[in-house]
Formats: sequence, C-alpha cells, structure tokens
Amino acid sequence: MQPQPLPLEEARGDGAENTQWSRPECQTWTATLLLGTCLLYCARVSVPVCTVSLSQDFGWNKKEAGLVLSSFFWGYCLTQVVGGHLGDRIGGEKVILLSACAWGFLTAATPLLAYLSGAHLVFMTFSRILTGLLQGVYFPALTSLLSQKVRESERAFTYSTVGAGSQFGMLVTGAVGSLLLDRYGWPSVFYFSGGLTLLWVCYVYRCLLNRKDLILALGILAQGLPMSRHTKVPWRQLFRKPSVWRRSPAPRVGSSTWCLGWWRFPPVCSAGFCLIILSIRVMGLGLSSVFALCLGHTSSFCTSVVFASASIGLQTFNHSGISVNIQDLAPSCAGFLFGVANTAGALAGVVGVCLGGYLLETTGSWASMFNLVAAVGSLGLCTFLLFGEAQRVDLSPAHEDL
Repeated sequence: MQPQPLPLEEARGDGAENTQWSRPECQTWTATLLLGTCLLYCARVSVPVCTVSLSQDFGWNKKEAGLVLSSFFWGYCLTQVVGGHLGDRIGGEKVILLSACAWGFLTAATPLLAYLSGAHLVFMTFSRILTGLLQGVYFPALTSLLSQKVRESERAFTYSTVGAGSQFGMLVTGAVGSLLLDRYGWPSVFYFSGGLTLLWVCYVYRCLLNRKDLILALGILAQGLPMSRHTKVPWRQLFRKPSVWRRSPAPRVGSSTWCLGWWRFPPVCSAGFCLIILSIRVMGLGLSSVFALCLGHTSSFCTSVVFASASIGLQTFNHSGISVNIQDLAPSCAGFLFGVANTAGALAGVVGVCLGGYLLETTGSWASMFNLVAAVGSLGLCTFLLFGEAQRVDLSPAHEDL
C-alpha cells in the first residue's frame, strides 16, 4: 500500500526547518515580491489618480468621490486576520497568488464594467470595497511567508526590500498613470495596472510555485480548512502571554495628515539588539512627531516641504521593523498576529481621517491636524518604551514557551 501524503499543514509543520529558501531562491522571491508589492499599490491608487476624470465622466460631486475613495478601507479592514490565518495554514505565497489574480482581473475589467453599469457610483463603491477585501490579505500573508521561508537574520532586510515596493508603486502610477490619463483617458490606467498584475501572476504560477501544492491548497480551502489536533495554535494560552497582550496595538503616526493612527505591536527582539531597536523607534516615532509638530507651525513653503519629507522619511525606520517584530514574537502564527494588528491599524486610520476632518472643519487650521499627528506618534513611542520586551512567545513549530 502506498503511503498517504500528509495534509499540507502537517507537511509544512514537520518540514519547517527544511523549507527555508536557499540564497538564490530568496533573491528570486525577494525581487518577485518587490514587484508584486509595487503592482499592489499600482492597482490600489488607480482610482485616486483618476478621481477627477471619473468625477467628470460620471457627474460625481466631492462627497460622492470621497465615498468611492474611502470605501477601499472598509473592505481592507475585514480580511487582514483571514489573510494571516490562511497564510499560516496553506502558505502565504498561495494566498498572495490567488488574491493577486482576483484583484488584477477586477482592476483590468473595471472600465468595461463601469460603463456597462447604469449605477456608476454604486458599482465603483462596491468595486473599491471588493478590491480592499482582496488586497487586505496581502501583507499578513507576506508576513507569514517570510517568517517561514527566510532566515531569521535576513528577515528585516528582506521585508524592508519587499515593502519598498509600496512607494515604487505609488511613484509608477503617479508618473506613468498621469501620462496615460492625459493621452488615453482614465480606462488606460486600470488596463495598465490590472494587466501587469495578471502578467505577474502568470510568471509566479509558471516559474515559482509548485502546482501540486497549489491544487492541494485549493482543496483544503474547499474542505473548510480541516485542522489536525497537533497543528492547532493555542490561542487562549497565546493571548494570555504578557508579551502579546502588552502589545495591544501601539499607535504610530501616519505618513501624512490623511493616514493617521495606524496601530502595531511593539517589537520583540534579542537583548543584544534592544538598544538598536530603541534608537530606531525613537527616530521613527519620536523625531517624526517632532517634525510633524513643526510642520503645523510654519508658513514657509520650502520649510514645510522639508519638515513633511523628514517626518514621512523617518517613518520608514518604524515601518521596516514592524512586521519583523511580529515574526520574532510568534513565528508559527505571525500572519494571524499581523492580521490582528493591521486590522486595528486600518480601523484606527479610518477613525483618524474622520477626526482629522472634524478638526479641520471646527478649527479651520492645519496646525491642529499636525498636532494630532504628533500626539499619536508620541503615544506610540511611549507605549513601546513602557511595554516593549525582549521575550519570544513561541518557538515554531513546537510552541515550547506556551
């Protein structure tokens, strides 16, 4: 009798130490995921780039355009935990591939479907919510993937490199998208970002993924994610750990006045790196808040640009360590924990936008906005200084500390 193959989650757990990427594989996947993150943001910012043209074509006022723009985050909030959990169970690369295929097709088909639909506002709002739902799984699944496949000493550099794709994506869509918008109209921007995403999906599927594993993963999803007893994560014990609940999401200031109050876990690291991490946090949260505070009290255009650039630039020190901290905290369920943190971050961002709009409307001063930005960043730094610890919660795959 032929031996029965292990379920995917058991195979991944039993061979965890043997499934890490080799250096050439890590380099290939890093470049591929960098491009994938770039395309993620290309698709995400297609609507903001085309808002004026869409409003003119469909007769939207500012309130209706704002509804379409903000609807993305309502979907984005809902699938963070799901994406992280699926990444931990079936593999982050498979979750990323399936979601990218869906949002790439949706983006490329948006112009055609928008013109076919009589209710343009309803369709575009629903489309943005669905795009948020599909893209919400990306970063939790990415965190899960890198925690399983990348050596611990290389995680920070790898994730920072991949995460840089978000800035590249916005730059590409802002530059190339503006040219396409001017010459060929707003549909070309959606064809561009959606089409490139689908080409990326084809490359990953044909060149990097094991097709049998992908089919097996789809089978597990269809069966409702059956879980064997020894692969269950002890959530109750996990969340009783001070290292986890003390990481009740610590706020970090948004990179600008409309992206405010994202929440993350403070870091967990080896004792030898505590001073380095402390310095990074002070630069990423403390100095950034100082420049945000100064931004609200200057009337010079050039000085404002310098202060805004410094505040946003210093945030990269904070962003680079966020996901790696969670991977070090609990590598066996890093995707799930990142999903929880990112959900709180997205919700806090929505609240921050509303609060920021209220402050602008009542005070009529941008200084109040930047004061709020500085206050949120300072609160995040204080939370880290009070509760940050160099304690690892579990050792994958045995959960030895639980």
